[in-house]
Amino acid sequence: MVHGAFCGGWVFDRFRRPFERAGHAVTAPDLPGRGASASRAGVTGLSMRDFARAIGQVCAGQPRPPILIGHSMGGLVAQLAAASTSIESLILLAPSPPWGVAGSTVEEALTALSLHSLGPYWSLPVPPDYTSAKRWLFDRLTPAQGSAAFARMVPESGRALWETLNWWLDPFAATAISPGRISAPALAIAGGRDTLQPAATVALTAARLGGEVRIFPQMSHWLPGEPGWRAVAQTCLTWIEGQARLNAA
Repeated sequence: MVHGAFCGGWVFDRFRRPFERAGHAVTAPDLPGRGASASRAGVTGLSMRDFARAIGQVCAGQPRPPILIGHSMGGLVAQLAAASTSIESLILLAPSPPWGVAGSTVEEALTALSLHSLGPYWSLPVPPDYTSAKRWLFDRLTPAQGSAAFARMVPESGRALWETLNWWLDPFAATAISPGRISAPALAIAGGRDTLQPAATVALTAARLGGEVRIFPQMSHWLPGEPGWRAVAQTCLTWIEGQARLNAA
């Protein structure tokens, strides 16, 4: 399970439990540059390719090709890792789209441009912002829950954010994935109230992968932890079971 920007493996503390009860061994690593021993500047200069390489190494170290699940920016990391690593299947929760998939709303464009107010943020560690987190991530959590989650957030690599949100400006196309490169079956899940990664954009990402889409109309972006997360987990498990039956047929 791959977390998104400003976060760590803690995002899946509750979400992983139904999978473990179903018999799955779950790994939810911290992406490079963060964790208890990392400094504030630990993420400086890290690319999405660095993140994907780290997750690819985790996948390669498993006893069998794993099921790879990614949330938000971690969904894009998961796609990049899946393009170069053998996996059983891919599940994307409100994923950031890969290079070439344009956003479907004005809100997405404004989000991408807003970071430029920080200056050359691509060369800096970008600290989490409570107002933004409350608006886009924790809008369906109680104030106490949102504050608790925000307290665990850490600075993010400005370079990784730039490569993700302003991919059309990236001459190296760090988040590009060649057509057909990912052969594993894919499922993308979106929240109908998500303004950060709207359902229409998630559907475009799924189409790029030739995957399936599920939309939860009343949910927003924090799919692994907001009200309704159990239904999201069960949808993932049901889909995984269906894939297993297809493979056994």
